[in-house]
Amino acid sequence: MHRRKFIKSNALGAVTLGGSSLFPDFLQGSNRKNGGKSYAEYLRNSAVPKEELEIFLNKNSWAQFDSEVGYILGNYMPHDGIDKSFTLSTVMYDGKRTNTVYNEKPCRINTYGDSFTHCHQVSDAETWQEYLAGHLGEPIQNFGMGGFGVYQAYRRLMRREKVDKDSKYVMLYMWGDDYVRSVFRCRYATYYKHWNDYGGYMFHGNFWSNIEMDLDSGKLVEKENRIAVKEDVYKMSDPEFMYDNLKDDLMVQLHLLSADMVNSDVDTKGLKKLAHILKLPEMDFSSPEKMIKTATALKNKYAFEATKYILKKTDAFCKEHGKELLLIHFDPSGVFKPMVRGESRYDQEIVDFIESNGYRFFDMNAVHLEDFKSFNLTLEEYMKRYFNGHYTPSGNHFFAYAIKDIVVNWLNPKPITYQQDDSKYIKFEGYLPKH
Repeated sequence: MHRRKFIKSNALGAVTLGGSSLFPDFLQGSNRKNGGKSYAEYLRNSAVPKEELEIFLNKNSWAQFDSEVGYILGNYMPHDGIDKSFTLSTVMYDGKRTNTVYNEKPCRINTYGDSFTHCHQVSDAETWQEYLAGHLGEPIQNFGMGGFGVYQAYRRLMRREKVDKDSKYVMLYMWGDDYVRSVFRCRYATYYKHWNDYGGYMFHGNFWSNIEMDLDSGKLVEKENRIAVKEDVYKMSDPEFMYDNLKDDLMVQLHLLSADMVNSDVDTKGLKKLAHILKLPEMDFSSPEKMIKTATALKNKYAFEATKYILKKTDAFCKEHGKELLLIHFDPSGVFKPMVRGESRYDQEIVDFIESNGYRFFDMNAVHLEDFKSFNLTLEEYMKRYFNGHYTPSGNHFFAYAIKDIVVNWLNPKPITYQQDDSKYIKFEGYLPKH
């Protein structure tokens, strides 16, 4: 079995050095003696030690197995909080992160997404949902999970909203490379070399439901989880299983190629066909620089097309079930930092798509840009105000009050703290403890 190197990392799989987060997580491929980086060798080395899977499947840990989306939140205390603290990360019976603020009242707001929705690296009471719930006087449920892509969050959203009769308002939060994650069959294979599983207690990223391009039809198709039975997760300890099930995963290949982690025995025929379907120039691997540039362009285009498909499906689902949808986006490294430098955002195509379809949208990148301009700080100093890889409690508090106005204006009727009927008096029914 391979040996893992360890560099401090957050739940997104983003490597951190000296306390500063590097997004995304550029890993090093396994090098052959002749200098080539073999895709097949890389995949076989991604097999998971069986003892780590034992912990994930049978003990209290940060994640727990889910047959559809691979995993959801478990019960654990990661050692990743501010001031070297541990964080209390717990889950309730229905799979949401533990919420206590007005949780005895019916909940009409549900949130879905990745670790910036889940609020990794803070304790249960320090999430932006809990801060905002305290201000609005009503609960907000958190179904986010670290590492999810847009598609996995959409599948979680569908499953919950089909049976939740109280919720009407649905938030779908997108971060950084969530677009790309939607397409992976198994995200673990893309970051295993530099992610510390803590012996299995922080394991996640196993096989899940995903979306892929059918190269024969030229259409995107939704795929069910290849490991939908809990006991079958042990198959991930078999190098040949990992190779057989990922050798033709074009998004895994593109992710690794774009980071120069592999450069041999990839499915160039499949990649060229994908480029043709997406109307991009053919793959050019004539030099490392051209390989990285070409693979990055194709990876992003593939991810963007998948995201557009998912957002259309999410919007249609919400309308069919009487729900209202709010899309949220924040990417501190890939979007916000380039915006500070006056550069265009790499995912402008998605923003244009959202705006052209009239989707309700909140862009936290723009909020942070205006906030940054109000300080006389370097970008590094500014990031320390709010981030410890993910948001600190202060960052989640800032986010909660940044999104407050759009939420208040969205809700009908308004939250009790914003009802302006002077003729009313508050009986505090449902707010005071019963004796």
